[in-house]
Amino acid sequence: MKKSKLVMIGNGMAGVRTLEELLKIAPELYDITVFGAEPHPNYNRILLSPVLAGEQTLDEIVLNSWDWYTDNHITLHAGKKVVEVDRIKRIVRAEDGTEAEYDRLLLCTGSNPFILPVPGKNLEGVIAYRDIADTEAMIDAASKYKNAVVIGGGLLGLEAANGLMLRGMDVSVVHVMPTLMERQLDTVAGKMLQKSLEDRGLKFLMGAQTQALIGSADDGKGGRVQSIQFKDGTSVAADLVVMAVGIRPNTQLAESMRLHCNKGIVVNDTMQTTTDARIYSVGECAAHRGIAYGLVAPLFEQAKVAANHLAMFGIGRYQGSLTSTKLKVTGIDLFSAGDFTGGEGTEELVMSDPYGGVYKKLVIKDDKLVGACLYGDTVDGSYYFKLLRDGRSVSDIRDKLMFGESNIGDVGHEGHNKAAAMKDSDEVCGCNGVTKGTICKAIKDKGLFTLDEVRKHTKASASCGSCTGLVEQLLMFTAGGDYSATPKLKAMCSCTDHGHQAVRDAIRTNKLMTIADTFKFLEWKTPNGCASCRPAVNYYLISTWPKQAKDDPQSRFINERSHANIQKDGTYSVIPRMWGGETTASELRRIADVVDKYKIPTVKVTGGQRIDLLGVKKEDLVNVWKDIGMPSGHAYAKALRTVKTCVGSEWCRMGTQDSTQMGKDLERAMWRMYAPHKVKFAVSGCPRNCAEAGIKDVGIIGVDSGWEMYVAGNGGIKTEVAHFLVKVKTAAEVLEYTGAFCELYRQEGWYLERTVHFVSRVGLDYVKKRILEDAAGRKALWEQLQFALDGEPDPWFDFKEAEVDTRQFAAVNA
Repeated sequence: MKKSKLVMIGNGMAGVRTLEELLKIAPELYDITVFGAEPHPNYNRILLSPVLAGEQTLDEIVLNSWDWYTDNHITLHAGKKVVEVDRIKRIVRAEDGTEAEYDRLLLCTGSNPFILPVPGKNLEGVIAYRDIADTEAMIDAASKYKNAVVIGGGLLGLEAANGLMLRGMDVSVVHVMPTLMERQLDTVAGKMLQKSLEDRGLKFLMGAQTQALIGSADDGKGGRVQSIQFKDGTSVAADLVVMAVGIRPNTQLAESMRLHCNKGIVVNDTMQTTTDARIYSVGECAAHRGIAYGLVAPLFEQAKVAANHLAMFGIGRYQGSLTSTKLKVTGIDLFSAGDFTGGEGTEELVMSDPYGGVYKKLVIKDDKLVGACLYGDTVDGSYYFKLLRDGRSVSDIRDKLMFGESNIGDVGHEGHNKAAAMKDSDEVCGCNGVTKGTICKAIKDKGLFTLDEVRKHTKASASCGSCTGLVEQLLMFTAGGDYSATPKLKAMCSCTDHGHQAVRDAIRTNKLMTIADTFKFLEWKTPNGCASCRPAVNYYLISTWPKQAKDDPQSRFINERSHANIQKDGTYSVIPRMWGGETTASELRRIADVVDKYKIPTVKVTGGQRIDLLGVKKEDLVNVWKDIGMPSGHAYAKALRTVKTCVGSEWCRMGTQDSTQMGKDLERAMWRMYAPHKVKFAVSGCPRNCAEAGIKDVGIIGVDSGWEMYVAGNGGIKTEVAHFLVKVKTAAEVLEYTGAFCELYRQEGWYLERTVHFVSRVGLDYVKKRILEDAAGRKALWEQLQFALDGEPDPWFDFKEAEVDTRQFAAVNA
């Protein structure tokens, strides 16, 4: 049987989702050809903002790799823009002359960014924010220029502004309306969002109307943009101007084909164009019943219907979508749905906690929920959306409605309880229409253990990512509490069948105090263990029972036994501790004298604001440390390494808090802290974040009203941006919350598991519950850490107490 020919114009999310759905139900029906204007495979456009912010790479946001097209026998013409379609001969023609015949045509041309029609709009440095090329241009500009202006205070504009700020630019957001994101948030929530973003370092020009963009040259071309001028006569310096003022359906090609266009390419309920039954359209370019949708969920619903009819099943109908918006703007959760503005004939239930950063507004009409606007706490967003969509009366629950699903009936709402209480038919991922039942079945049937595996098999949380927390809860509930990269059932090593958690639990429950007792109790296969399990068990013992369990230095890795980092030539590095990166002339002189005396070949400043002496002979280590006379930097250990600081308010005119003193206080309080893996802190004195607190295990950022705390960042092979945990007012609170988080990690983390993986495994909600919601528990953790660290010896100055075998440093006779 000869295959029909399907050509798709546009290689974006909606179009490729249509192909995925089609291949599921009719894999052999068509020879498929795809034309994409961009030189890339299908990628997640929603995640361009994390790429701009440095949180993800372009490779990480690809949805369908080059191999996917090959594996599914799809001919992909990437980087080829279609300029003509002959509807009579049914031929598609690209700009470079490439042609393809079709029996069915799928138009997925997406949308174009709206560019303000003002003088200077064509200057160099004036760009939109729509695709990978725009993102790369912004990243390049941020490396060369200082001042950025983003026009547009909607979601896209705020994400662009945040990304540019994180890349070091001074960013001003220009918005013609009096409040931000006025289509998704009411006035109160919009103002709360603005205040929070101002605390992070963004500037706002509200109600400002752009009159012209001024260039740097008078050569007729204008050169590069230099400033932006407003109608009131004021101006702002701008080396980069990003226009994020909205999108328009891209109907240029459709209009040239003489298809009916009105607010988009007009389609019927089967997603066929009303002009030509052979031609279908989905995505932002399509207008269904007068509406062109810009959110992912309705576009994927359209894709399913279009695939159904392309497969010639003829039973699907798209009847429009009731949309909700659940977004994360620079770490702030937002949700809105329905008519959240209220007004005549409606009732408003409002809860406002400005200091806590929480605002909820529910709009009721005729005893039905018709709108919701949530800021800061969006956990009940899906519940409210379900009530809104179902149209059920809320008269029987209105007294509890504001407090969320957890207070309706007897079910819990956090963690496992939330996941367990959901019905199998309840929708988890709105973008992809994935229910709890589908996810749980995939987890059980396919033995899924990780979030990435669930995304791959079900697409849940693979689009906007707002349902990620709930998917993680389902993993915990269904897979037995583990959704790390390593399944809980995986043994620590070949010496045992037990996993890390089982060993930790056994040590605590049975008060095991020695490695030998642990091996005996858990019936270790290898009586003395190995180089993998002994260090782990040793750490679990001393972190669970400080001052009771006996540390076994011989069960540590070689660097920790030598208390120095061995280098590839057999020499060692020495890194003395510098509190918060601060040093003195006396310390520098001692270091210089040591370098000369022991002929140390290399002296290097580290990324953690310390000095590294490289090439120290093993037999010189004891005397090098003795002559330097500075505390150990623990650069060799699974311990607190560095506390990076900026100069803060003591010196910097931008500083809002004394970050250097805060960093020194943190480091002095916790410098002898051993942990499952190395730990790094950073303290920045203002939201400009010069100390790079966003990629540390614990990051502290000073703001006008106190300190913001971030946890579980990582600047390693795969950069992970830290999660916002809490905002506190005092330095004492910073110490307490930081210490509590570190002690929680020390007690419950698995050996060689970084904080980023620990938080990913147990869930940020769990960490918040232990640190934020349980004040007594938090204080107890902080006290437990102080107890463990009290009297902990410095290995280079307290040899006996630290049980350092100094014989290992003796010179070997030739």
